[in-house]
Amino acid sequence: MAARDPQGGLGEDQGAHYADLVEAIAARRDRTAFAQLFDGYAPRVKGYLLRLGLSPAEAEEAAQDVLVAVWRKAETFDRRQASASTWIFRIARNRRIDLYRRQKGELDPDEPLLHPEPPVAADVGLETAQRETRVRQALSELPPEQLELVRRAFYDGLSHSEIAQATGLALGTVKSRLRLAFVKLKLRLENAE
Repeated sequence: MAARDPQGGLGEDQGAHYADLVEAIAARRDRTAFAQLFDGYAPRVKGYLLRLGLSPAEAEEAAQDVLVAVWRKAETFDRRQASASTWIFRIARNRRIDLYRRQKGELDPDEPLLHPEPPVAADVGLETAQRETRVRQALSELPPEQLELVRRAFYDGLSHSEIAQATGLALGTVKSRLRLAFVKLKLRLENAE
């Protein structure tokens, strides 16, 4: 499984902001920068770990471990090699592998998490960056109430019922807003190509 940002929706400015925060942590052990980074990434990392099969409690604990590792390893971050998002989610992926090893006792050689990612060709990397830009743009054009539900469903890993409970909306409203959001995203992305 690729260690890419499953959240996708970071804009270029926001991605640079997070890279600046990691560099501030590395240079000065800046606690304010860490708090901002933690607030921005703890829910995303938890959602990612949930999608990788951890229970909510395990994902919560592992997400905290990942952010502690970010604090400890901040000086190894190099924005020329990867975005802050890619770097953080690679740490999360590695943490999931460690947990898998402890749970299983021995490794299954066919486990997808254990296979290294193949190098990305330059043209593929460019296409991916362009596609991510189109997705970010399409997301930014959604009405706020739809964008919030998309974020909760896919970035935070909540079910429709959990979203309804958290927002106070009826379950049918949650489902219909998400459906409308996906229709809009699909149309926008098809027209962008």
